[in-house]
Amino acid sequence: MEFLVSGPSRLRRAASFRYSLWSVAMASLGELAALVLVAVLWGGTNPFLKQGTEGLEKVKRGTQSLQLLAEIKFLCLNYKYVVPFVLNQCGSLVYYLTLASTDLTLAVPLCNSLALIFTLATGKLLGENIGGARAAVGMLLTTLGVGLCIAGSGGEEP
Repeated sequence: MEFLVSGPSRLRRAASFRYSLWSVAMASLGELAALVLVAVLWGGTNPFLKQGTEGLEKVKRGTQSLQLLAEIKFLCLNYKYVVPFVLNQCGSLVYYLTLASTDLTLAVPLCNSLALIFTLATGKLLGENIGGARAAVGMLLTTLGVGLCIAGSGGEEP
């Protein structure tokens, strides 16, 4: 885009306008990166959380309150559960902070659908059965839908 300017004040306004367009584009890229980080933290930790809870069913106590306390103790002292849990909660914190500047109609579907993809991919890397070709087609369709959400967001004001 070219600007025809005459005089120093118009030149400054054109440069300022160009700078503001650049900063809007960078903010959008930063927001998208933060949302993808959230999806990685949420989705990537889910299979590890599942692995961290293995053995929880063996914890047995006489009453419901003692059972609850014993299960909480088991989980809190199990690093295989605590580390993914803390990372997952960091994802929630980044999500909360990102929502202040991000369009909800983009943030919610992007994070949730990409988290599903990262859960399936991480589970596959850990040797879990994720469902074969149907899961791959589902991941492809989800990626296509996320791409459409991003393309449709376009930065317009409502």
